[in-house]
Amino acid sequence: MPANDHIPDLNPAHNPHPAPRRRTFLGALRASFLTGLVVIAPIGLTIWLIWSVIGWIDSVVLPLVPQQLHVDRYFGLNLRGVGVLIFLVFTVIVGWLAKGFIGRSLIRIGENIVDRMPIVRSIYGGIKQIAETLLAQGDAKFDRACMIEYPRKGIWGVGFISGEAKGELGGRGPNGERLIAVFLPTTPNPTSGFLLFVPEPDVIVLDMSVEDAAKLIISAGLVYPPDRSKAALQDNSEGMSIESR
Repeated sequence: MPANDHIPDLNPAHNPHPAPRRRTFLGALRASFLTGLVVIAPIGLTIWLIWSVIGWIDSVVLPLVPQQLHVDRYFGLNLRGVGVLIFLVFTVIVGWLAKGFIGRSLIRIGENIVDRMPIVRSIYGGIKQIAETLLAQGDAKFDRACMIEYPRKGIWGVGFISGEAKGELGGRGPNGERLIAVFLPTTPNPTSGFLLFVPEPDVIVLDMSVEDAAKLIISAGLVYPPDRSKAALQDNSEGMSIESR
């Protein structure tokens, strides 16, 4: 047996299991910076967006207010948010008046005047329908998320069910099935998309909420909500019971 069989190889280049490298100070500093950026960025962007919206509303509302009623004339401070407060109070007053008989009569007279204007009536009618759809407190809202095959078989998209097709579109499926109105939003802007009428058997209703589906769409598939289906909940309950034993 050669004499050097039990001599260890001290050359680090030939060592098959090198020691793990230590994280340098710059590496640790970079990791801490990225972690802090992940925490600060959503908070900072949210504050900036709210601050910008408040400033925009102030710039629109305050020029309509007489100079004698401006707060900065008495306090010497340009307070941001005064226009928002005036807008909220004015909106509440208009809504309260619109519920009464006189308010409804004035609105009816104004809409009759608008209906006689060719271009204005189209713009007003479209904006009114959108506002009633988005701000109505009734049942006209997206309450379920679903999956449909779009734009072809084998490719699936996540959409929102807005209800059953009615009127002329009702019961116009290939075999007489009911048609379901599905809004298929685009990524990452869910306010634009496509209105599709899909046969009811081709619509797969999801257990996730509308908010979770919106997060999935906005994040382009990076943020997945937890599985809330009945099978997943049953598996979790069985796993917890086995662990408790």
